[in-house]
Amino acid sequence: MGTDEPHGSDAARYQLARRLNSAVAGLKDPATPMMVVDLDAFDANAADLVRRAAGKPIRVASKSLRIPALVERVLAKPGFAGVLAYSLREAIWLVRNGVTDDAVMGYPTVDRGGLADLLGDEEARGRVTLMVDDPAHLSLIEAAAPDGVKPRVAIDIDAGLKMGRSHVGPKRSPLYDAAEVVDLARDIVDRGFSLVGVMTYEGQVAGVPDDVPHQRAKSLVVRKLKSASIAQLEERRAQIVARLADLTALEFWNAGGSGSVESTVADPVVTEVAAGSGLLVPGLFDHYLSFRPRPAAFFGVPVVRRPSEGVVTVAGGGFVASGPTGKDRAPLPWAPPDLHLTGLEGAGEVQTPLTGSGAHLLQIGDWVWFRHAKSGELAEHTNLVHLLAGEDVVETVPSYRGLGLAW
Repeated sequence: MGTDEPHGSDAARYQLARRLNSAVAGLKDPATPMMVVDLDAFDANAADLVRRAAGKPIRVASKSLRIPALVERVLAKPGFAGVLAYSLREAIWLVRNGVTDDAVMGYPTVDRGGLADLLGDEEARGRVTLMVDDPAHLSLIEAAAPDGVKPRVAIDIDAGLKMGRSHVGPKRSPLYDAAEVVDLARDIVDRGFSLVGVMTYEGQVAGVPDDVPHQRAKSLVVRKLKSASIAQLEERRAQIVARLADLTALEFWNAGGSGSVESTVADPVVTEVAAGSGLLVPGLFDHYLSFRPRPAAFFGVPVVRRPSEGVVTVAGGGFVASGPTGKDRAPLPWAPPDLHLTGLEGAGEVQTPLTGSGAHLLQIGDWVWFRHAKSGELAEHTNLVHLLAGEDVVETVPSYRGLGLAW
């Protein structure tokens, strides 16, 4: 797909700029950066994820939203169930505030205070599942638990592709072979913990674009690596689930992400798929064969200078995404179209110069709308998020940051 599709055409981006500008014109004292989420696109993306999941439930990856109202909105839709949390204190907060009654940790935690809080709360510990991949995690949990309390845990298994000595995929769990997984599972059961689930996140499939314009050769290589990874992982999952059946009855096997929904749910071992970025569709999710992107999240910053003919400067905007340093991690000037970061300054801490034919049409005080390269990180830069339906801002809601929450 990609930005040559209708959502990325110049006409569509001019129309988007007019729509966003009109919608925020009536806001009182709008703070910048101004974050807007297009609910029409958000809901369409949610429906498309459900279609792609083919009947298997989607667990919402909260790190890709970080806006409680949006987590609640998507969980209210058929096809979505539970949250994949990225922080233990976040998981506890989501449960206690009624956002979800089923939070699975996407990562191990060594937060002793958070563990003591969770394990001392009977209701919360029945709704939060801890993630482990090492006996040291179990010992730390035991040290924080009141006598006799054994929490719910799941095992994170490396879902990377091995080719000889090479490993392709996220550097996550040390557990790869079935025997290693079974050894930890036996330790979990022997300690009296409740082993309820497994996670295998194939980031090399879910998180890597495979249809990038002007990169046909690279995209072909990526697709071949993805195909090999899917085949190898399906075989390994089948081996592991068969071995675990002698130890426990699993409640769930979580896997995948927004970019791998179809291949993930096709594996009969997998009972649920995780997704989050596919709801907001940041810049890094434009170029996938598996789905049509509908950008739903934007941030606006005003033009404050015209330093020369054909150049405008906006206030701030330097929200560079995490990950390997590169141009694809920079924010993307989106609406109006044909605006470009400069090679010397890029996206700046307090000002960002923009060039291109679109700059000629902008005046001081006009809004420029950007897309962040990644999904949930945008919410870390604003307290309030304006929700747009049709032509109007229908609600303004807080981000985690706006609630004073820093995980």
